[in-house]
Amino acid sequence: MKRRKLKIALWSLAFVLLLTVGATAGYAAFLTDKARDTADASHESLDRGDKSDKRDEIVTPDLNSTSVLFIGVDDSETRDSRDSGGRSLSDALVLATFNDEDKSVKLVSIPRDSYAYIPEVGYNDKITHAHAFGGTDATIETVENLLDVPVDYYVRLNFNSFVDVVNSINGVEFDVPFDLAEQNSEDTKNAIELEEGRQVVNGEEALALVRSRQYDSDLARGERQMEMIEAIVDKAASVGSISNYGNIIDSIGDNMKTNLTFSQMTSYKDYVLSEEGLNFDEMQLEGEGGYKDDGIWYFQIDENSLMNIQSTLRAHLDLEEQSEPSSFAGEEQNSSDTDHDEEYRY
Repeated sequence: MKRRKLKIALWSLAFVLLLTVGATAGYAAFLTDKARDTADASHESLDRGDKSDKRDEIVTPDLNSTSVLFIGVDDSETRDSRDSGGRSLSDALVLATFNDEDKSVKLVSIPRDSYAYIPEVGYNDKITHAHAFGGTDATIETVENLLDVPVDYYVRLNFNSFVDVVNSINGVEFDVPFDLAEQNSEDTKNAIELEEGRQVVNGEEALALVRSRQYDSDLARGERQMEMIEAIVDKAASVGSISNYGNIIDSIGDNMKTNLTFSQMTSYKDYVLSEEGLNFDEMQLEGEGGYKDDGIWYFQIDENSLMNIQSTLRAHLDLEEQSEPSSFAGEEQNSSDTDHDEEYRY
C-alpha cells in the first residue's frame, strides 16, 4: 500500500477541478455552466437503477461514504470491428472509495487480465472481457463480486479523450521507464517510438505508455496508468493551463458516460479543498500471471491479498465486516468450458 498526497489528484474530479482552481470569477462561472451542460449530456443511468444490489438504500456523496468505478475503454473503429455488438474491452479499471468522515480516498487498480467470475456469463474469465460481454452493468457487477463492495457510481472514459486532454494542455512531463515502440490510437504498428528517460510526451505518446503491455507486467502497467493520471491532473491544475479548461471539458465530455449528476460531482469538492490537498492510499492487488489449461494467460489474484483489500474497502465505506470474507465467488468454470465467441480468447 502506498501513501500519496496530491494538491488536486483524481481523474474522476475533473469537473470539480474546474470549480476550485484559481480562475477569475467570471471565467469560472462560464466554465461551471459549460461543465454542467457537459455533465448533463454525459449522464447515463445503469440498468439496475440508482442503488447497488449490495446496498440497503441509495447513498449520495454529500451525505455518505461512496465508491466510484473508473472504466477506461478503447472504442477505436479497428477494435470495435473485432468485438461482437461493437462493445470494447475495458483497458483500465480503478475503484475509488471515499470516506465521508475523514475525507480520505482509497484507490485500487484491477489488472485487466485478472481471472475473475463474470456473473453476466456465469463463468471465470479475464475481467476485461466483462465489458465486452455486457457493457458497464456487467463490469460493475463483476467488480462488486470480486471486491465484495458496492459500486455506487461509475465514470466510463474512452481513451480518445485521453489523447485530446493531454494535447489540450500541451503535453505532460513523464519519466518513460524503457525504450518503447508501440501502436498509436489508430492501431498502426510501431507508430510511436520513445526512448527511456524523463521527457514531455504528447497525447498519442502518453496513450502508448498507458496501453503498452509487452515490456513489463500487468501490475507495472497499472502503476504507470496511475502515474500518468497524476501527471495529467497536476499539469491541468497549473495556472498556465487555465485558458485550456474549455477544451479539456470538451475532450472529456465527448468521450464520457457516468451515472453521476453534476451536483453529485461537485459534492466531492470537500475531498479536494483542504490545506494539505487530497490524500489518498493507492492499493494493489497482488498475484502472479500464468497459463491455465485452456492455453490462455491470466493474472491470478492472491487470495489473501484480495481478502485484505476487501476488508479495507468495506471498512472505508463504513460497511459491516463479512463473517466470512468473500474471495473468488462463483463456480471455478473457465471460458474454455463454455460456448462463446473465439474473439475473446486473449
